[in-house]
Amino acid sequence: MTLTQQRKQELMTEYQVHETDTGSADLQIAVLTERINQLTTHLKANKKDHSSRRGLLKMIGRRKGLLAYIQREDFERYQKLIARLGIRR
Repeated sequence: MTLTQQRKQELMTEYQVHETDTGSADLQIAVLTERINQLTTHLKANKKDHSSRRGLLKMIGRRKGLLAYIQREDFERYQKLIARLGIRR
């Protein structure tokens, strides 16, 4: 259920803005999306796990805020990011 260090490293190499990037908004959104997807599958099997549901909603809110920031700053980058992650229609 947790994000492994190896998977996080893969995400970092894929979504880094520059070589030493460890915390850009793009990278944070990619990591949050991975965790959201894992929690969603967990909650499908465990419908009464309300603590995890609350954490999921907090992660979704944090991702939404970061997406709004990128959309405001660079709309083209925003469109590319959501297309790569497949999070919007």
